[in-house]
Amino acid sequence: MTDAAPLPPFPDAIAQRIREGSFLLLDKPRGPSSHQVTAWARDLLGVPSAGHAGTLDPNVSGLLWVGVGPALKLLPLLLEFPKRYVALVRLHGEVPDAALARVLEEFKGPVFQTPPVRSAVKRERRVRTIHQLTLLERERDRFLIDVVGDSGTYVRTLAVDVGEALGVDAHLEELRRTGTGPFTEAASVTLTQLADAAHLARSGSAEFLLALLHPIVEVWREFPSVVLKESATSAVAHGADLARAGILATPRAFTKGQSVVLVDRHGELVAIGEALVDSSELAGHRHGWVVDAKRVLVDPARYPPLWGSHKAPAAPAPPAADAPTG
Repeated sequence: MTDAAPLPPFPDAIAQRIREGSFLLLDKPRGPSSHQVTAWARDLLGVPSAGHAGTLDPNVSGLLWVGVGPALKLLPLLLEFPKRYVALVRLHGEVPDAALARVLEEFKGPVFQTPPVRSAVKRERRVRTIHQLTLLERERDRFLIDVVGDSGTYVRTLAVDVGEALGVDAHLEELRRTGTGPFTEAASVTLTQLADAAHLARSGSAEFLLALLHPIVEVWREFPSVVLKESATSAVAHGADLARAGILATPRAFTKGQSVVLVDRHGELVAIGEALVDSSELAGHRHGWVVDAKRVLVDPARYPPLWGSHKAPAAPAPPAADAPTG
């Protein structure tokens, strides 16, 4: 057997977008795992690594985020977005329409959930908020719902819990993710479309693939930003947390524990972090850290250290001793 011929390189615009970091919004089909879909996207782009945010079970379809290059460091931000699903649920007994509507209404808001047995995470009971739960249609023992919940909401568990509340039991038959935060399935593409765009790009038509590679700014601009002073930019780039004195501006309010993005005065992303205080408390916060910088997104070599550059003036030289006499 002979090795396959190397793929032609992408045009410069594509290569640069990948170097800067970018996201794909893929329409995952039912069947393959999220890991397998991510691996296929990696190979189509010819990159050494790729990662996904928000795992979908093999039998679940819909919006799957895949990141390449520096976008891999931003995947934790995507996990904070609420997720939207359309779910088909089957009841195990007869339930009046009014009773179903009443119980669905009761599940809006904070709910306790335990991940399913086949879940990839530790099975601990936790609280998730159901922001929206709308009955779309019903046919006998099956009904279709539109669900918006916190990241980490298990719709399979929700279906079982609704059945128990109705006293007839229920299970999830089919599930599709239709949105992640402000991003919807309308912006997603299939693997076939990605393959076609990659082939066209290697043939010289870059515009189709470029449109599929979303720049990382589309994600981080959804979070509150903290504009850094020059000295603080250098310190954060080298791994330091952020003190109040290093802040130039806070264009949007944020609360303690919220993810924030740290940008330099030119608007370039430097790091992502977690707010240690509310933005309303910054004015009176004189000492200590105000943002825990979690991940640095820039090359520290671009920002020479400034914290040791201001030296005290040299002390005057002592007067020369009198020449010895005699």
